[in-house]
Amino acid sequence: MNKSELIDAMAENADISKAVAASALDGFIEAVSNALKEGDQVTLVGFGTFLVRERDARTGRNPRTGETIQIKASKLPAFKAGKGLKDAVN
Repeated sequence: MNKSELIDAMAENADISKAVAASALDGFIEAVSNALKEGDQVTLVGFGTFLVRERDARTGRNPRTGETIQIKASKLPAFKAGKGLKDAVN
């Protein structure tokens, strides 16, 4: 399912227009993105949690040359599914 299909499904399930559903989805994405940028996590009980995981700096190897390189520490957005979502999928 892509974004436009999700908007269609949201509009149908909530009995709202596609424009309102698109605006709601864009607002949700922006709110989650801003919360993660600030280091917060977003928990939707029964659905899951959006959070930021930190990856430590590490040593890697360039596959083309075999040269050892240093990979910087980074932050990664992550999603941890909640029990309700896990139960719905299984």
